[in-house]
Amino acid sequence: MAEDTNITLHTNDPELGKIEIAPNVLEIIAGVASTEVDGVNRMRGSFSSSVNELLGRRKEHSKGVKLTYANEELVVDIYVYLNYGVSVPKVALQIQSQVEQQLYFMTDLKAHEVNVHVQGVIPEKTTSTVDPNNPFATDDEEDGEN
Repeated sequence: MAEDTNITLHTNDPELGKIEIAPNVLEIIAGVASTEVDGVNRMRGSFSSSVNELLGRRKEHSKGVKLTYANEELVVDIYVYLNYGVSVPKVALQIQSQVEQQLYFMTDLKAHEVNVHVQGVIPEKTTSTVDPNNPFATDDEEDGEN
């Protein structure tokens, strides 16, 4: 989770007022940017966020993202699960680039660091071709070649 203090953006005209961004907004931007990269299966979440998603409740876009903002430096830690068979370094570099670009484009904040932590690799789901009426049939019998 991000710190509870808002981040104040520097403006060219301070007479108009100040602009503050809640850290949760930055977490959401980084989370969405990460999931848009090809090869990312999902973000790491807590047990409660996983249960909430299973029950059809609101998807938490900021899961798997940790922000640190100190001394005018923004450090982003991204925790992801990748698809099996992708190039881990290539996908990690794409995540770093995408997060850095989106944070700068949407908030004018430059990330000092974007650290990608690959938590695991998720294999493709295979479909079962077992006939419920004949669970012990061989492949030849199922194809009608018996």
